[in-house]
Amino acid sequence: MRTTRRPRPPRTTAALAAGGVVFALLASACSTADAVCSGGEYPVLYVGSTGSACVKDGEEPPEGYVRYPEGKVPEHVDDKWWTYWNEHTLDENGRIIEVSE
Repeated sequence: MRTTRRPRPPRTTAALAAGGVVFALLASACSTADAVCSGGEYPVLYVGSTGSACVKDGEEPPEGYVRYPEGKVPEHVDDKWWTYWNEHTLDENGRIIEVSE
């Protein structure tokens, strides 16, 4: 007995292809790295320490905390600046110093 395969209708093929493209775009747009802060927040550094916190956009850092220097702000856990600030901090004069162990 001979069986023949019925070809898929063009609509089904087009829908599957479009769905695959949408999935690929959404998957590639999402970062797999954890963000340092949630949306609507920015990271701040505790002076003299490697401690950090997140502050709501539009608010000033709490006492003892300062903004990271421009261009040296960690965005994701384990990114270049996250690693850097685990070994460095800012002193009370705003100078970058190495953290002693």
